[in-house]
Amino acid sequence: MHYAIIAAGEGSRLAQEGVEKPKPLVELNGEPMILRLMNIFTRCNAESISVIINDFMPEVRQFLDNVKIDAPLNVIVKSTPSSMHSFWELSKVMKPGKFCLTTVDTIFREEDFASYIAAFEADNRHDGLWAVTPFIEDEKPLYVDVNRCMSIKAFCDEPFDGAKYVSGGVYAMTDKAFPVLNDCIDKGISRMRNFQRALIAAGMKLKAFSIDKIIDVDHASDIEVAQAFINSK
Repeated sequence: MHYAIIAAGEGSRLAQEGVEKPKPLVELNGEPMILRLMNIFTRCNAESISVIINDFMPEVRQFLDNVKIDAPLNVIVKSTPSSMHSFWELSKVMKPGKFCLTTVDTIFREEDFASYIAAFEADNRHDGLWAVTPFIEDEKPLYVDVNRCMSIKAFCDEPFDGAKYVSGGVYAMTDKAFPVLNDCIDKGISRMRNFQRALIAAGMKLKAFSIDKIIDVDHASDIEVAQAFINSK
């Protein structure tokens, strides 16, 4: 399994609230968020890890230049207009096969993530496995409409009758997604949620995997919450 991390955001809300470190280097229980992800990935049999960071946070590049992990590491330094464009840049260096993509501030329990990855590794029927959660705390959640077998029917900006899950910001896919991503770029489409809709429109078979809780670190107050969450049983 290959892994990719989008860490190219500005982290402006954290900075405005007094957090001095760039978001990827914000520590949870003494471990920078980006290193926590990379360590989890290596324990989940990472064949490679690709990371994109922006070009105005040299501290993050310096950190990655000196980090030691048990997997090949590709680092792209480029500021992009959206997370979908960051994914597109990552796709240029990622190897064919199955991969998992996440943003640097997506926080989950390691045991939940390991179960999710194992499920996708064993799945030969679907083109993607989306981590979804019934825990809704995002300011602008993306609702995921599924059938009784957890196959994904649609991605919705607004809640709908019977809505139960939102996207957790963790996406496991095959390289069949790359042509769809390229087409989105060519058509001037932006935002990850619109790329996800394009996957459905292209006939990709996507399934949802429920994780009881996934949270994001967007505000200074989220740091303590995230630490308590990953320490909970």
